[in-house]
Parts: sequence; C-alpha cells; structure tokens
Amino acid sequence: MKSYRKELWFNIPTRRAFINITSEVNECLRESGIKEGLVLVNAMHITASVFINDDESGLHHDYEVWLEKLAPHEPVTQYKHNRTGEDNGDAHLKRQVMGREVVAAVTNGKLDFGPWEQIFYGEFDGRRRKRVLVKIIGE
Repeated sequence: MKSYRKELWFNIPTRRAFINITSEVNECLRESGIKEGLVLVNAMHITASVFINDDESGLHHDYEVWLEKLAPHEPVTQYKHNRTGEDNGDAHLKRQVMGREVVAAVTNGKLDFGPWEQIFYGEFDGRRRKRVLVKIIGE
C-alpha cells in the first residue's frame, strides 16, 4: 500500500469564507499516483472546517446566515472562551457543526463523487495562515 501526505496552506483575508479546494485535492491525487484507495482531507485548526457539498453561491449564503444564527459572532461577551482574550468563540462552534474532515473514495485514480459533490475549506476565524492535511492511502 502506498501513502501520500501534503499540507495545503491558506491565508484568508476575511473572518469567514468557503473555498472550493477540489482542484487542489485532485492535484494531490494525481501526484500520489494512487488509483484505488481513500483520501482524507482535514482542517488542522480548530476554527476551520472541511466539508463536501454543492458549489452553489446561494447555498454558501445560506450556510453563512444559518451558522450566524446558530453561533453569532457578536456580542463576543456571550462566549466564556472569549475571556481568554480572543474573540473567536463562535468560530469553534461553527467548526463543530461543519466538521473537521472528509474521507472520499478513490476509484480509477479519481475522486468517486456524486454529481454535484465538491470539497470545501470553511474558514470561521481567518486573517492568519492555516493548513489543511491531505492524506491518501491505497494502491
């Protein structure tokens, strides 16, 4: 069995964003040479997420509105976590809802996805460098 590992780095200039990283993961898959196996993609920061869904702007807007209702950023005093001097208590909760990682099948050297599936990096407390791990195993 072969193994491949790569870190993708992001520095999102805004507090929140959804970035389609499917092409970057496909490039990792090509570099790995693995034709059959699994790919793990995970955010290595506790205020960011990786998830699979549709790349549709209306859906991304709906995520933004829904997540802000679930865990509003302000007032920042509502989160005990923010007593540490940070203002990102909401980002930790948003990450928990959206998830840490995805695992996808690799078949014939391609991501084995449904018709509209794409991989996204979700940023909930940006404005600094963060990384995503891509780990591929298989033959």
